[in-house]
Amino acid sequence: MRIGIIGGTGPAGRGLAVRSAMAGHSVQIGSRDSARAEEVASDLRGRVAEGSIDLVGVTNEVAATADLVVIATPWEGAVATAKSLAVVLEGRIVVSMVNALTKEGREMLPLYPPRGSMAGQISAALPGSEVAASFHHLPAADMEKLDSGLVADVLVCGDSDRARATTIELINSIEGLRGIDAGSLAQASPIEAFTAVCITMNIRHRAHSTLRIAGL
Repeated sequence: MRIGIIGGTGPAGRGLAVRSAMAGHSVQIGSRDSARAEEVASDLRGRVAEGSIDLVGVTNEVAATADLVVIATPWEGAVATAKSLAVVLEGRIVVSMVNALTKEGREMLPLYPPRGSMAGQISAALPGSEVAASFHHLPAADMEKLDSGLVADVLVCGDSDRARATTIELINSIEGLRGIDAGSLAQASPIEAFTAVCITMNIRHRAHSTLRIAGL
């Protein structure tokens, strides 16, 4: 697949980018500043054997032309960014990995947008796209650290069967990850909110825990 990551220069986007590229996908890290995107891509390429991954830095507009597009921007600007790319993203699979969170003391707390989730907000902004939600509970540091031994289950929800199946296909191609169909986009609200619990536990225990679902 050709994967585009909008706002991919942040920790979450970088980890997904390098792991996806190592799985054999062609990955474009998007940013408002293409030079910054290529700087990040060059750094990630330098962590693996030279020439072994297809990973480049581009503008968000170019990243939005990929087969599967991931929105990895900070939550405050995610909807505006999606709206600005709506024409390019029409007919495409778009995956939101955005969490609306705020820190209070040593805890993270979820924020609830008007439609219940950031994925819901993005879906409303992109009526011509097939929107899924995923990648919320992965520790960004361990995703980017290639020798971390990361093993995790990754929940996927969305109203489009094609979007869920394609996202799960991407997840399953990445070593150590297993994609799990978690239902319709209505499930994005509790999934996103649970990210606050995961981060809070990691803060309290100074850990990089992952989600594992038993019995499936």
